[in-house]
Amino acid sequence: MRFGELSRMLARTPKGAGRWHTYDDFRLKARRCLPKMVFDFVEGGAEGELTIAANRAAIDAVQLAPSFLVNVAEREMSTTVLGRPVSLPFLLAPAGLATLVHREGELAAARAAAAAGTVFAVSTGSGYSLEDIAAAAPDGRRWFQLYLWRSTEVVRSLVNRARDAGYEALILTVDVPVVGKRERDLRNGMSLPPRIRWNRALDTARRPRWLHQLVTGPDITFGSLVGLGIGNDASAIGAYVDRELADPSRTWEDLAWLRREWDGPLLIKGVITVADAEAAVQWGADAVIVSNHGGRQLDSVPGAFAMLPRIADAVGDRVEVLVDGGCQRGTDVVKARALGARAVMGGRSWFWGLAVDGEAGVARMLDIYRTDIDRTLALVGRRCFDDIGPDLLA
Repeated sequence: MRFGELSRMLARTPKGAGRWHTYDDFRLKARRCLPKMVFDFVEGGAEGELTIAANRAAIDAVQLAPSFLVNVAEREMSTTVLGRPVSLPFLLAPAGLATLVHREGELAAARAAAAAGTVFAVSTGSGYSLEDIAAAAPDGRRWFQLYLWRSTEVVRSLVNRARDAGYEALILTVDVPVVGKRERDLRNGMSLPPRIRWNRALDTARRPRWLHQLVTGPDITFGSLVGLGIGNDASAIGAYVDRELADPSRTWEDLAWLRREWDGPLLIKGVITVADAEAAVQWGADAVIVSNHGGRQLDSVPGAFAMLPRIADAVGDRVEVLVDGGCQRGTDVVKARALGARAVMGGRSWFWGLAVDGEAGVARMLDIYRTDIDRTLALVGRRCFDDIGPDLLA
């Protein structure tokens, strides 16, 4: 490499690039930045965390068959999702309470996603309200995630607010009839809002930046659920949700009601079997997200990438298929496309970036995905992300 080329490359290198090159770089830094109870809240899964391991193992099992002596001097990773372009086929998955790791929470993530040309999916459990998040990045693409709770009035209110705030699509998460057993949180005594117990005081004191944000930042609560007449703090709202809104009696027939309430694109998240994918299509979904909730609900479930090709084969000609579960590298995004996914979603990735450096950290994480995907396209002999198909699989 000539000196001039090296100088131009270094000039384009974003802030933090010299320190953070991978998902694990951010994860390890976040581990040093966050108290153990908060890090474990993000990192942990259900029971023995076998599903988390299965997610990663399923990705690692996929092998690629590259082609060489192909002109890949110009490469293009943009694609379309729900008929609209994205310049980066890695989407920010819905994940609640981002204010636990950084005071700007979802506001920072929304701005970073908009700047990167990708989608930010906002969780019902977001730390900021869905309206505040929309205002933070008015030009960005936003989806809103919700559940079929017992109270149809509460769900209808959220749907109407999402429509009024300009959200493009709804994501219905179907894999939480009850909350999974997250043993790390039980051992740590994790609560919302977090309480610093005597046996965690030293661990917390070693994270002065996080502690300062906790004391001086906004209250940690469920922003979109404030104002329901049940209190404004996370503890009161969480207890109300567990007691009154979670409804394990819901069935696929209830999806028809939501389909009538919302005439925009509707995605079903938590699909891990062909039968559920077929049901989602039958009841009016526009896309399915192959996901096991990041291993946070039911343990001993197959990895999302292991089930992706079967589901894509079954319904991919009728609806778009996305995948969310264990993606940590741009190479993983390319593998997902080869297995039949339109694009990839991830939650822990942007949480780690946010914890380390706020909006700049999320932006840097997305830049790592972009650079990795571009490099992988060149190395496998594909000029365009949309050119990737099953013929790339070894």
